[in-house]
Amino acid sequence: MKTLVILFLMTLFSSVTTLAAEKADEKRLDEVAGRGKHVMPFDLEKTIHVFSRTDQGGIQQVNAKNDTDAEQIELIRAHLKKISQEFAQGDFSDPEKIHGAGMPGLAVLRMAKSGEIRIKYSELPNGAQIDYSSENPEFIRAIHQWFDAQLSDHARHAVQGHHHGSGHK
Repeated sequence: MKTLVILFLMTLFSSVTTLAAEKADEKRLDEVAGRGKHVMPFDLEKTIHVFSRTDQGGIQQVNAKNDTDAEQIELIRAHLKKISQEFAQGDFSDPEKIHGAGMPGLAVLRMAKSGEIRIKYSELPNGAQIDYSSENPEFIRAIHQWFDAQLSDHARHAVQGHHHGSGHK
């Protein structure tokens, strides 16, 4: 009986840990960082991406590591504001330039009609964030896949945030 409980707990733990994105290999990390320099105006070494899943989608934050680095904070805000406007129009070309056309989740996100995915930009004290939400389970899954791909590809410069429950809108 004790063995069955241990096996059950091990299985449960291993299935929970697979939800985290696996870090890409070093060559891929270098390639993504190199392409990212041509799309993202801020310095990846001076910033951190935070990807938090929500029940309705997710929250993407980019923060300056130094709270007093006004230049990086302004660059972060300008970039996230720009891409939030592009994403609201169904234009996901910037992530494709960095991660490739086959990036998980992108094809489904592109299929969304206006208003099916809500995209809300807001400023943070040391950066900015974009809140993605939808009522459509297919789009929610695509956002989660897209976040996992970014966590994998930006492993040196990204962390997984905390899950926000259904109360978050």
